[in-house]
Amino acid sequence: MQLGTGKLITLAAMLPLYWSGSLQAATVYEEAQVLSSTPIYRVVESSTPSQECWEEEVVREAGYRDQRSATPGILGAVIGGALGNAAGHHKRNQQVGTVVGAILGGSIGRDIGSANASRQAEYVDVVERCRTVHNVQQQEKLIGYDVRYSYNGLEQTVRLPDDPGTTLRVRVDIQPVQ
Repeated sequence: MQLGTGKLITLAAMLPLYWSGSLQAATVYEEAQVLSSTPIYRVVESSTPSQECWEEEVVREAGYRDQRSATPGILGAVIGGALGNAAGHHKRNQQVGTVVGAILGGSIGRDIGSANASRQAEYVDVVERCRTVHNVQQQEKLIGYDVRYSYNGLEQTVRLPDDPGTTLRVRVDIQPVQ
């Protein structure tokens, strides 16, 4: 039975082939000629995360306690007292010179200790910083084929997932007219 070649087959000739007590539809398969097959692409984006790191200098304050050492003040007082004592010529002058020298020496020692502590209050540290970067890539993805075909002189178009080649199998439904 050749339906696609232009031969006219009457329903009466087909009935004995598909007869089962009542009239019903028949399905046959034929080959249609492919006129064109055009690939269809879609642009697809994909994102890949990656780490981007760099080094950065950061100024930090030292985490020292405010309990400064008493050593510079004591040492300054002792040295100042000794100098004041040595500078005085009489006993009374020596006592006054010792007290004044101790006070001035203690003050100078405290200032030196404070200056050293403030110099150590800040330092530069190198730290590594990182962040996540998304690398976006675009690529074309084949999503199917627009196929134009001809069957019995009638042109049709259909989208298929694969390229059919030179012919396309089509289903032909034959239904009796009542």
